[in-house]
Amino acid sequence: ERTRIKNERYESGVIPYAKMGYWDPEYVVKDTDILALFRVSPQPGVDPIEASAAVAGESSTATWTVVWTDLLTACDLYRAKAYKVDAVPNTSDQYFAFIAYDIDLFEEGSIANLTASIIGNVFGFKAVKALRLEDMRIPVAYLKTFQGPATGLVCERERMDKFGRPFLGATVKPKLGLSGKNYGRVVYEGLKGGLDFLKDDENINSQPFMRWKERYLYAMEAVNRSIAATGEVKGHYLNVTAATMEDMY
Repeated sequence: ERTRIKNERYESGVIPYAKMGYWDPEYVVKDTDILALFRVSPQPGVDPIEASAAVAGESSTATWTVVWTDLLTACDLYRAKAYKVDAVPNTSDQYFAFIAYDIDLFEEGSIANLTASIIGNVFGFKAVKALRLEDMRIPVAYLKTFQGPATGLVCERERMDKFGRPFLGATVKPKLGLSGKNYGRVVYEGLKGGLDFLKDDENINSQPFMRWKERYLYAMEAVNRSIAATGEVKGHYLNVTAATMEDMY
């Protein structure tokens, strides 16, 4: 005999987000939850609790209507929970929405996935007139999934043989437009003049006026020449952003 789950949560049509389970004032926050604090300005006529639940829903598992395929997942676990809404002091239409996300909603070690989920298309959501992410709490359990850099300041000091004082470094200017040869010249003059290191600026990569390989060869020539001229260990940090690891190598 066929059975069917009959529940208001799965009625056909459009159901308020708060009724779909994205509002839970009795929710007990877990130590492993990722918490977000939004400043919400609901559209006229939209209840602040419903607007907060909508933000929780659209930044986790919800869509504009009910889908029976929710029953194929642990949907109660994966729904973000708006669990508290407070009026912002000295305002008439702004509210603080406290939202909890289960840690399993996010890929380990991925800032891109975390930000795309929590601050993705929810900012264009029609139920809110304005929305701002005010604060987040990222639990230790999630932070531990980020391995971090392979080395740190201690290793850099050992490599550079610089102890007992701050590192002295700078970025190459102008950061765009130099040829590879002139870029290397700037690196050499800076290192010979007393800098411990120089580095590529964030938007220099492999543009037509200077390809990455060209910059690498001239920069390393400058580093080696400055070491020979000063008798000190010198360095240059290169931006190695690339589409694939093969390109990077």
